[in-house]
Amino acid sequence: MMPLSIRTLCLVLLSASALSLPAQAVEPRVANEHLKVYSIGGDYALYREAVEMAIIDRGIVINNVAHIGPMLSRTGADIGGEAIFLHAEALEFCSALLSRRMMEAEPHHIVFCPYVISVYELADEPGTIHLAYRRPTLLGDARSREALEVVDTLLDEIVREALAF
Repeated sequence: MMPLSIRTLCLVLLSASALSLPAQAVEPRVANEHLKVYSIGGDYALYREAVEMAIIDRGIVINNVAHIGPMLSRTGADIGGEAIFLHAEALEFCSALLSRRMMEAEPHHIVFCPYVISVYELADEPGTIHLAYRRPTLLGDARSREALEVVDTLLDEIVREALAF
């Protein structure tokens, strides 16, 4: 019998965990022109991994993971303040196809790349995991707005797929 890869094992564990959880409505906690925040009860590591898998499964490479929670914890002693997060990371990535279309429509849309999805658990809300992203501002001509809407849709699909676990 061939041993399971770590990625395959994670997928199996995520799927098994998802089957044992009750179905939860997937509606944004916050939704405006600048951002969307979804919240769900559960385990941070599960949803963090689910976001990563939803990105990678689309053939998109994660460029960087910003470890925001540890950075704030590390610097908190020097600048003061209470703990904000138990866990907090931001995954940065781009779709070459969608980014090209977005920038062909308007080169100044470079500011919307990379795309970022944040996964975090607030110190004062343990057990509630938040998945959030910046929404590209729908501006410019019809071609520009359409290209930006496609990026917004991609981000929302990734988050909703991750929340399905």
